[in-house]
Amino acid sequence: MASQTREAAIVGLYEYPLRKVEPGTTALRIKTDSAAKALADAGLSWKDVDGLYDAGDGGGYAGLELASYFGFKPNVIDTSATGGSSYEVQAAHAMRDIAAGKCKVALLTYGSTAHSQARAIGTGGGTGAGAPNWIGNMEDSWGQTLIANYALVAHRHMHQYGTTPEQLAEISVATRAHAVRNPEAVKAMEDLGFVGTGEVSIQDVVESRMIADPLTLLQCCMVSDGGGALVIAARDVARGCKKPPVWLLGGGEATAYPENNRDITISAAAQSAPAAFGEAGVTADELDIAMIYDSFTITVLTILEDLGFCKKGEGGAFVSGGRLRWDTPGVALNTDGGGLSSNHPGMRGLFLLLEAGRQLRGESTSQKQGAKLAVAHGNGGMLGTRHVAGTVILAAD
Repeated sequence: MASQTREAAIVGLYEYPLRKVEPGTTALRIKTDSAAKALADAGLSWKDVDGLYDAGDGGGYAGLELASYFGFKPNVIDTSATGGSSYEVQAAHAMRDIAAGKCKVALLTYGSTAHSQARAIGTGGGTGAGAPNWIGNMEDSWGQTLIANYALVAHRHMHQYGTTPEQLAEISVATRAHAVRNPEAVKAMEDLGFVGTGEVSIQDVVESRMIADPLTLLQCCMVSDGGGALVIAARDVARGCKKPPVWLLGGGEATAYPENNRDITISAAAQSAPAAFGEAGVTADELDIAMIYDSFTITVLTILEDLGFCKKGEGGAFVSGGRLRWDTPGVALNTDGGGLSSNHPGMRGLFLLLEAGRQLRGESTSQKQGAKLAVAHGNGGMLGTRHVAGTVILAAD
């Protein structure tokens, strides 16, 4: 591993524990409670924050209203909103802003009540309701739902590379093995009415109810409530915080969209990953933890390939044999249980950073022994069509 300049670090983190919130709980309440507890985790206060990073998930105008609600006056306001990759994009921006001296303490928050509001996320279209627009005019009439885009990618991957349903199921099996070790994930599955909250087999996954061929129920993320907060600080601040810093080493972002010559099995990660790994001075085979957006199993499989863990088309073989578990050699995947078995309130990017931080502090419920390096990769939008990738490389102190 090459030496890195370590200018910014995660110093405080907090994940809202409930995936089914109490009646009357708002997204803004989740964000506020989480922010206060993340700052306390770092040993900092509201007055220390001078960087506001928000994706507009709490209602209202994030850049205009949120600072006044929280009661601080930021020098940097970043409202980059790229769906599930928003928080990886923002973490990379915070790293750059801190290194440039624009701010010293950045706060990222997320809150959602998607489950309580009964949002039909997976069956919705790509553009939502409202006035006609240039995307919807070309796509809505064909009835392409969100999950259908992922199923299309899965079928193409299977056709092009011989990937099997059993190989895709390995991802669900591994993340559930991690979820059963996480009390908050177990409670989430209980609260959301999962048929079973224990470990699952490949057969269980393959034989679960078909949702969008070839994706079965246990290959689809849950729809939950939830949220959390992350505090990123400059080196001099980080050294005085309560917990060991988790350093941000590199970041990359990219977008992909429909084109006549595009291979839909290649995600935007193929562009964002080289930038992140290059800035960090590491390679995929050095990583201990891979926190990858798992809206569906095919999302993980394609991104593992595009991040460089294996060649394109070899993802099926790479994930086989239980090699993604916390207690086996190699890289461990989504050790909190992931969106498949822990939480998915609509945009899951922040939780990838939270669990990467816990792993590199030695605080995970499925702790990878000796974990030193991690990647958090968010995917915003829809894999089979337009989406944004955000890749962040992190290191233990």
